[in-house]
Amino acid sequence: MPRCIPDEKFNELFAQLGSHRDRALVAFWVSTGARASELLGARYGDADPGQQLITVVRKGTRAIQQLPASPDAFVWLRLYQAQMHDLVPAGVDDPLWWTLRRPFRELGYHAAYRMFNRANAALGANWSLHDLRHTAAYRMARDPDMLLTDVQWVLGHAHLSTTQLYLTPLTEDVVAGVLAHHARRSAGTSTTPIVSTDEPSALSYRPESLNVLFGEGTA
Repeated sequence: MPRCIPDEKFNELFAQLGSHRDRALVAFWVSTGARASELLGARYGDADPGQQLITVVRKGTRAIQQLPASPDAFVWLRLYQAQMHDLVPAGVDDPLWWTLRRPFRELGYHAAYRMFNRANAALGANWSLHDLRHTAAYRMARDPDMLLTDVQWVLGHAHLSTTQLYLTPLTEDVVAGVLAHHARRSAGTSTTPIVSTDEPSALSYRPESLNVLFGEGTA
């Protein structure tokens, strides 16, 4: 099954990122569901903060598609672009993502992979760049206000059955839900037996039963 990064783990991972560029990249990956290579191939003119869209070329089909992204992603992008102003070309067809050290070069997949692995190493984690796409997919698919066909379109899946994988409950969510169920039942009616040394009642263990249970008075 696809791996989803839990929100608290994602926040810890995001805090380890060392630059505005890296924060922008991760924020776009986790909000658009774009594949790593699709986002890295974006040009400067592909980002449209006014419409909150970024254009990517889909892997495989090579289709050009605009993807909605989170407001945070565009905030980090603006901070990154301000930092790189006058250091790298900013024409419509120039790369959107650059290395941060001279000589400046277009950021490639392996450099982005190493950046993400450094954040992972600081936490002793092993999340992958593709797990960010899975995380975006889980978040959207489990939003009751989003149609699954819309999620399919955003992710670029050819078949709806692929998108439906993200409706599978996560183990940690199931465990949390069952524990919450037990907590609600306990709050409503306690089933814990009352052990009393006073006169036995219908709700308490009888002393002779405890003797049998713990072996008291037996040879």
